[in-house]
Amino acid sequence: MGLLVDSKEGGGGGSGKQGSWGGLNSLIRRKQVDSVHVKSGGQQLAKELTIPHLVAIGVGSTIGAGVYILVGTVAREHSGPALAISFLIAGIAAALSAFCYAELASRCPSAGSAYHYTYICIGEGVAWLVGWALILEYTIGGSAVARGISPNLALLFGGEDSLPAFIARQYIPALDMVVDPCAPILVFIVTGLLCVGIKESTVAQGIVTIANVCAMIFVIVAGTYLGFKTGWAGYELPTGYFPFGVNGMLAGSATVFFAYIGFDTVASAAEEVKNPQRDLPLGIGAALSICCALYMLVSIVIVGLVPYHAMDPDTPISTAFASHGMQWAAYVITAGAVTALCSTLMGSILPQPRILMAMARDGLLPSFFSDINQRTQVPVKSTIATGIGAAVLAFFMDVSQLAGMVSVGTLLAFTMVAICVLILRYVPPDEVPLPSSLQESIDSVSSWHGRNSHEISEEDPKAHVGSSKESTKPLLDKVDILVELPLFEKQLPFVDYTISKDNRRKIAGWTIMFTCVGVLLLTYSASDLGLPGFLRYTLCGAGGILLLLGLVVLTFIDQDEARHNFGHTGGFICPFVPLLPIVCILINVYLLINLGADTWARVTIWLSVGVVIYVFYGRTHSSLEDAIYVPAAHADEIFRSSENYVS
Repeated sequence: MGLLVDSKEGGGGGSGKQGSWGGLNSLIRRKQVDSVHVKSGGQQLAKELTIPHLVAIGVGSTIGAGVYILVGTVAREHSGPALAISFLIAGIAAALSAFCYAELASRCPSAGSAYHYTYICIGEGVAWLVGWALILEYTIGGSAVARGISPNLALLFGGEDSLPAFIARQYIPALDMVVDPCAPILVFIVTGLLCVGIKESTVAQGIVTIANVCAMIFVIVAGTYLGFKTGWAGYELPTGYFPFGVNGMLAGSATVFFAYIGFDTVASAAEEVKNPQRDLPLGIGAALSICCALYMLVSIVIVGLVPYHAMDPDTPISTAFASHGMQWAAYVITAGAVTALCSTLMGSILPQPRILMAMARDGLLPSFFSDINQRTQVPVKSTIATGIGAAVLAFFMDVSQLAGMVSVGTLLAFTMVAICVLILRYVPPDEVPLPSSLQESIDSVSSWHGRNSHEISEEDPKAHVGSSKESTKPLLDKVDILVELPLFEKQLPFVDYTISKDNRRKIAGWTIMFTCVGVLLLTYSASDLGLPGFLRYTLCGAGGILLLLGLVVLTFIDQDEARHNFGHTGGFICPFVPLLPIVCILINVYLLINLGADTWARVTIWLSVGVVIYVFYGRTHSSLEDAIYVPAAHADEIFRSSENYVS
């Protein structure tokens, strides 16, 4: 069997003009899962993290100060006493994404998280948009968190005007803005910790996270004592357990879903985990389970202490304890909010340098961002650049109005990760890109396979390996192979097998695409009440049919056997495929569409800037620009051949 892929005119080298589809091909070119061959040439991050470190990162990044406010708002407006059920449903929805992340993180344990998985499974264009959106998410998220710490610190010291002047917020009339000196100071402290080393910064985050969890445990234990003492007045209401109905409870779930955002930070540190196949799935699962349990227990206690309609929307937990004569509890709760914000700040700044580093490694950003400090083995330059950007933004801008943009990056990443799981299972990449420097080895292996093939069509002029700038599909048609069976030898037409396999892959690929289209039609028509009734129901019906047909087809066709050898094997396997990823896509796309027009307008501007940068820099500097695609089954053989040439 030869290495037969389409070449450029005149040979398999990297020269020559790009075809008319060259620009489009750059959007769909996919990179290889990092292997020992790929990693041997560059600097690597320190492998220091174990399961406790990952749990500290996950819990610390997820449980922010929002939970200390969210319980009051959601209980008053949506869920009532059923708040704990809202948190449970939201936790289950988040777990769907966690299952997808767990499989991909253990198979592809490299920095970059969703950007990395999308580049491997979908293509460079979509991966760039995901990475660009994640940069926006972590920048604005870190700035918003940093700016929210000073008001809570002021409460600890006795009030808004109790902070020292050099860290207190100041109004500048000339600029007509309120600056926050405390925010950049905290950002620079966190940035310094992250530059020291991943293990040291994770230990610091773990200590802060433990303090936050202790505050939440105090709320649970002390609140339970007060509840049994006073009779759980919040549950003895004539309106019942679901005062806003099941729809209200589900609306509350959609709101509190964003309280679970943060566990994906664990995946961004995949390259620094000692045993990623075992530790990453356990770390993600344990972090999400702890967060869900704490959220539910706190909500059960608080809605039982105070009737939901009497909750303070701004300080629900402190007010609930104060109503039972425990005003001093406000200090414990405020301290918990401060530690939660500090931990979340570390979780917001930690992933971005690694995403920048991954994008720079792939050539989509300047190599400045991919430099790794030899002593600390962390991307110091990317970390400092991230810290400076977040500090400036936090100092000058009130980013609360931009907070919705944070959700776009997360939900887009969750959606792409679920799609990647479907692609990995049904149409995993069967070709890998190799550097053009291996052209001699590729030609050698190709010639060797050509000589040992039983029959190759001599009139085919494309009997050698070419560049990725043209079609990269192996032309394995019309090849007869001698297959050795245990009892006899028989010449079987290889074309029969390849057509069957290719048809299955084509059916699966188109089905995944139409399923995603169905999800988009269904969620948009179900959300946009401004559509005319007939059009709305037509789109909803068409989307539902496409979604159900996609689920049925993917359920009954076989998954690709190549999935067993894709990436690093022996890790977590996502259950209930294709149902689980499709439901995950449906939930995340629905939440994306309902983020609001203002949010999407701002995000569109940011993504447009990213498209310009990609077109004029990333596309032409990509490490895959001159790559040569070969069948995955021959990649290791080509590497061995190149090593023999060197020796």
